[in-house]
Amino acid sequence: MKKHGCSPEHANLTGKYLDGLVGRICATYQDTQGINHIEGYNLPRQQEILDVIDKLMEVVFPGFSGMGNFSIKTIAYNIGDLLTAIYCELVSQVIRSFQYRCAQENCEHCRIGKLSEDAVKALLDGIPEIRETMKLDIAAAYAGDPAAMSIDEIVVSYPGIKAITIQRFAHILYIKKVPLIPRMMCEYAHTITGIDIHPGARLKKGIFIDHGTGVVIGETAVIGNNVKIYQGVTLGALSFPHDESGQIIRGKKRHPTLEDGVTVYSGATVLGDIVIGENAVIGGNAWVVSDVPPNTQITILPPEQKIRSKA
Repeated sequence: MKKHGCSPEHANLTGKYLDGLVGRICATYQDTQGINHIEGYNLPRQQEILDVIDKLMEVVFPGFSGMGNFSIKTIAYNIGDLLTAIYCELVSQVIRSFQYRCAQENCEHCRIGKLSEDAVKALLDGIPEIRETMKLDIAAAYAGDPAAMSIDEIVVSYPGIKAITIQRFAHILYIKKVPLIPRMMCEYAHTITGIDIHPGARLKKGIFIDHGTGVVIGETAVIGNNVKIYQGVTLGALSFPHDESGQIIRGKKRHPTLEDGVTVYSGATVLGDIVIGENAVIGGNAWVVSDVPPNTQITILPPEQKIRSKA
């Protein structure tokens, strides 16, 4: 074993200790429990996915990251360079993800190259619509938050905008059935914003997630136009249906639908395949597990307070 700066005596003792430790650790690699990936296809590279996200954010919000200097005269060249880099980098990573899936499913006839190119082209083709949608999301944030001093402040600093933008990228790849990468993208957004939106969730326009920390939005949730969500809100599943063998049935609708104009205040929990009707308001800390009619306000009774003197 290679020695690393120890004295001869310590190196000998350390070597024996580490040899034994290496053996014990390697013994845990021999099963198929799924937390090592040694002899399979290479997985998508996390750092390259993050680099692609940075470039996509720069295309949607040019000039805000400081990655480059832009002007109206040169913007076409700048965006062309970014799109070329995104295409090349992302296709290679999507190929890796499809190779992973084919290895898992023993598939021999997938046209991985074409599937990967089609998925990346779908994402790039979606950028114009994402930009127009994000304009409405940012306008909703400015209209809904009196603390916002400018549109620029919202773009550079609001975690809800970052989380929603990245989820919109990931959702396109999710629709194209790209393995692994959509979830990697959304979990990165979760890490940097505290907002956990599954790539499968369907988000419409003019959505404002205020503050955002602790928000959870599940895979089959649907969020309508002009919806406002505050921190600590969960749009989750009430239960998980199982098949005859006891395995969870995946892909079935199990999360809420929020229709247009809904507001959900901080700490509220909304569970199951239910519908919150247009312009309904869900109060803070409410627990909702059944449909809510349009134009309805749901609140919980205030807790009883006991006040006593410390004297």
